[in-house]
Amino acid sequence: IFHVGQPVLDTLRKAFTSKTPVEEVIHGKIIEVFNLYLIIGGMPAAVEKYRTTGSIDDVMDEHRAIIEQYKLDFTQYEAENRKLLLTHIYELIPAELNEKNKRFMIADIKKGLRFDRIEDSFTWLWKAGVALGVFNTTEPTDTDLDRELAELDVNVKAFHTLFKLFLSDVGLLTTLYGKACKLKIVTKEKDINKGAVYENVVAQELYAHKYSLYYYNSKKKGELDFVVEQAGRVLPIEVKSGKDYEKHSALDNVMAVPEYGIQEAYVFTNDNVKTDGKLTYLPIYMVMFLQDEPIGFIDISVDKFKL
Repeated sequence: IFHVGQPVLDTLRKAFTSKTPVEEVIHGKIIEVFNLYLIIGGMPAAVEKYRTTGSIDDVMDEHRAIIEQYKLDFTQYEAENRKLLLTHIYELIPAELNEKNKRFMIADIKKGLRFDRIEDSFTWLWKAGVALGVFNTTEPTDTDLDRELAELDVNVKAFHTLFKLFLSDVGLLTTLYGKACKLKIVTKEKDINKGAVYENVVAQELYAHKYSLYYYNSKKKGELDFVVEQAGRVLPIEVKSGKDYEKHSALDNVMAVPEYGIQEAYVFTNDNVKTDGKLTYLPIYMVMFLQDEPIGFIDISVDKFKL
């Protein structure tokens, strides 16, 4: 496995913070490493298997064993129908992510099924960490869809019946998509749609960095892949796996509203760093550097608050 040393990481981090391009040789090599990550993922057992055997087939076997262990964990529910429901939901995730809007459709479990009847199954998957929920920040029928985005109200009006469901590890996802998917990633085939795979990576990283996971949707303005609160303000994030990454109508629509006061937005792509006004285009691997600013030490000693 190619080892990315600390000096290279420091170089990449500097490029991220300064919004300057990475040297093309380094950028190309890191994209290769990132593609390998898409195939192997970050599960320690899978990484170790690749390190010792160098075989993608062995890695896929390890992934399948992990998935089967997850399904065995579902048996902690005594009721057989509940175990089958959890398994069914989990197995539906890759197919749901391949749909155009990537939303998890309850009707795909069973036609006419109501979310409130199976909500605890989704909650179990989220709390167990085997699936990541990204929730809608607006109600599409609201007459004032956009006010909450402008007011950073991403925590109050999350409608949990509208969500996307990602896997906890991208290597598991590409294994479930099959060997052909992994081979296309390795050979860099141009016809492969890596949208769901890339978004899964971003969801994983945001979750690992303690962000609340949301996406924005408006019938008038379109949909943003992710919306997070960064340093007390809204940061829209788009994820583009193709060459037409500069086409993002929903992001343009949102950025064009002065009342929102959105200072910047990120678009994660395969290409190098560049800026265009309030937009910053970043290589997909730089999502690892996206972290909210910590709250520093606040002196609350008595002397500071004498009246």
